[in-house]
Amino acid sequence: MNAYDETYVSGAQRRLGAMLDFAVSGMGLKLADFHRLFLEHPVSRRFEAGDPAIVAGRSGEELALEVVGPSGPVFEPGIWRPSPVADSVYWTGWALAFYQWASGWPFAAIQQRVGIEDVRSLYSPYHEMDVRQFCDRLDSAMNRAQPETNLKVRRMVAGLSQSQLAAAAGVPVRTLQQYEQRQKNINHARADYVIALARALSCAPADLLEYSAKTGYEYAFVQL
Repeated sequence: MNAYDETYVSGAQRRLGAMLDFAVSGMGLKLADFHRLFLEHPVSRRFEAGDPAIVAGRSGEELALEVVGPSGPVFEPGIWRPSPVADSVYWTGWALAFYQWASGWPFAAIQQRVGIEDVRSLYSPYHEMDVRQFCDRLDSAMNRAQPETNLKVRRMVAGLSQSQLAAAAGVPVRTLQQYEQRQKNINHARADYVIALARALSCAPADLLEYSAKTGYEYAFVQL
């Protein structure tokens, strides 16, 4: 399931790209510094939720000015002009907006695993490719940054062994192992298995699922 309606995606890409470009080339800020301000500001949460007032109702320049606030650099309106689409900073925002929409990951969660400058470093050669190929590349980087599945992380935090969790949830231990090792996709698991595991771990079923830009945040449980 994508983060918001597909109708707004292309506009969101243009706005995030223009916002980053304006912050860097128009306001003279460092990309990483501005991105940190963006993540701390409510605009980022409204953006990733697809709020039309943000992803369709304002320009990238307006969003950047709101994020920086009145204490930011003085800017004389009318001087800055958006960079071409091929510019690496613009592309970083353009591609990141698509990935956030496609994967459902919050911007802050992406940043925790793959920094904004790391995303920018993918400009060449990915700006010449279909954006889905960039998403595949970022998926790989995200998985390397957090190699453990959500299921395994929750089990370890709970202090349970695989056999203990399997017994508590009524799930075959081999099946549990396959989910943790990604030999089986827990997003496609039987609904009763996921619900039982979540109950045993005192979490929501969604907390055990995996993100992917290809599939989004799936709730594709096999129906009983």
